[in-house]
Amino acid sequence: MMPQMRSFMMGEFKAEFPDNLLYAKNHMWAMSMGDRMRFGFAAYAVRLLQDVYFLDWDLEVGVDVRVQQEIGSIESKKAESSLYSPIAGNIVAINQQLLEDPSSINVDKYESGWLMEIAGDGDALLTVGQYVDLLDSVWQETQRAIKGQMN
Repeated sequence: MMPQMRSFMMGEFKAEFPDNLLYAKNHMWAMSMGDRMRFGFAAYAVRLLQDVYFLDWDLEVGVDVRVQQEIGSIESKKAESSLYSPIAGNIVAINQQLLEDPSSINVDKYESGWLMEIAGDGDALLTVGQYVDLLDSVWQETQRAIKGQMN
């Protein structure tokens, strides 16, 4: 069964989120894969970043991470920022192809643009409805921050 998409309007841009995924407050999607969770950037983050062109990890497979631990960095047309772990657990896979060509993040964020897999507890992750509600609650502040960067 194909997932239903939930939408959030970012100005004139519609960010879409599959309802079969979970979401982290740091704007990553999560797919349950048995004893692990696969993570990638949600459409909201991809839209804010725009044209990701560099990704670097500060860790490797087999390393334990804490929630919100810095795990790498990303550069794009709009921003350079640190990446933080969405859950606590053990890094069991990193999408090595993204290191060579991170453009999959831009074009196929919910499939080949995945970032990493973590064996850990996803209980703190949000449903798509909870995530869209979160976006709605922070959108005004996000717009002010974006406009401040452009001035």
